[in-house]
Amino acid sequence: MSEDRSARPIGLGERLSYGFGDLGTSLAYNTASGFLLFYYTNVVHLPAAAIGTVFLIARVLDAIIDIAVGIAVDRTRSRWGRTRPYFLFTAIPYAIVTVLLFRVPHWPLFAELVYAFLTFKALGILMSFQAIPYTALMPMMTRDTGERLRLAGMRSIGTSVSVVLGTAATMPLVGLFGGGDAQRGFGAVAVLFAGIGIIATFALFRNCRERFHDPATARFAILPAVGEMLRNRAWLVCFGFCLVYFVRFGIMMSATPYFAIEVMHRPWLISVMLPAVSGMLLLSSFVAPPILARTGLRGGSLAVLVLAALLFALLPLTEASIPAFLTVYVLACLATSITITAAFTMIAETVDFHESRFGVRREGLLASGISLSTKLGMAIGTAGFAFMLGAVGYAPAAVSEGARAAIRWSYYGSAVVLLTAQCVVVLLWPKRAQRQRAAEADLTTAPT
Repeated sequence: MSEDRSARPIGLGERLSYGFGDLGTSLAYNTASGFLLFYYTNVVHLPAAAIGTVFLIARVLDAIIDIAVGIAVDRTRSRWGRTRPYFLFTAIPYAIVTVLLFRVPHWPLFAELVYAFLTFKALGILMSFQAIPYTALMPMMTRDTGERLRLAGMRSIGTSVSVVLGTAATMPLVGLFGGGDAQRGFGAVAVLFAGIGIIATFALFRNCRERFHDPATARFAILPAVGEMLRNRAWLVCFGFCLVYFVRFGIMMSATPYFAIEVMHRPWLISVMLPAVSGMLLLSSFVAPPILARTGLRGGSLAVLVLAALLFALLPLTEASIPAFLTVYVLACLATSITITAAFTMIAETVDFHESRFGVRREGLLASGISLSTKLGMAIGTAGFAFMLGAVGYAPAAVSEGARAAIRWSYYGSAVVLLTAQCVVVLLWPKRAQRQRAAEADLTTAPT
């Protein structure tokens, strides 16, 4: 392993560009996660169960695509490095597909479903070509855990901004641009968000640098490399941690509009509850790094997950008081948001753990597996909620009490169950990885 000593230290501008790179990658995806199911069922009037199938099939196919992209990153050698060419060449196609996603034409039902599948699948493919190199970039920028926590904090800021724009701003902007025409409004918002994504991605390409380079050959046997990845315990824990988190996140993002309208009978809560997620991500980007540096990734994550599960279990008891409900909800979101900074750092740590066991880093391949876990988690969560709507006979014009009860308990119950599952997963984080990072920290601070 050799360091490019001519590279400058990571400055504030580079940290900001790295953090807001997540805005370029995630804005379209977060908007789709929050409102695409609602757009398909309530604006285009596609059947919920069919859309659930579209989401699930599209994301299952990502298993092949994501691994292929990860291998491509590890094999890439260019004058821009191994990750940065992907930001340059996918920014504009990703923006175009974002616009097409919210412009379903007035065709026969089957043709509309095919269009929905193709555009959603294209969004996922292009996101893979952005998200996997982006995730692989952090361990190439620094090997210091403290610096990684700071970069992860910046990424949490970029994530929070993307969630704010993709949730709180979406429906007001749909009303502003659409003038009562939701189809036109969603189309205009997609154009705006696509433009923001291009700017953020080009800034990531221009300002961030790869400082550490894996000397391994660009050509390697794929199946043995995948086998090594599956024997990397740190990677397996990180995969499970992210998978369970994003199943819950997918349910929450999809269910919140229905929950606010049909259970709480306050549509305005959509623009409070979803942005609360991003607001707490923003706050956690500042509080999480010092907390996790003190407690460790496993101990800190476990503590906040237990707290979040207890708060979500308490939430149904507060429905009669909106201030009490929102207070408990915001605290729960803050607790879960701290685990995002932990997850971003864990992803980078899996690369070092892999190198210690197998002598190669494989940043792209390891990042592709984590990308798959996030997309598969979102798909399972979103599709599961859509299937539930179909199973209880949800009809926007005449919602039954049974459907309302199903929405209510799936919202609360899924959170408690999945947060508990995350607790179990994080307990498996290898102590060896923690000892290794601590030893490296001691070496870097020891007097010479």
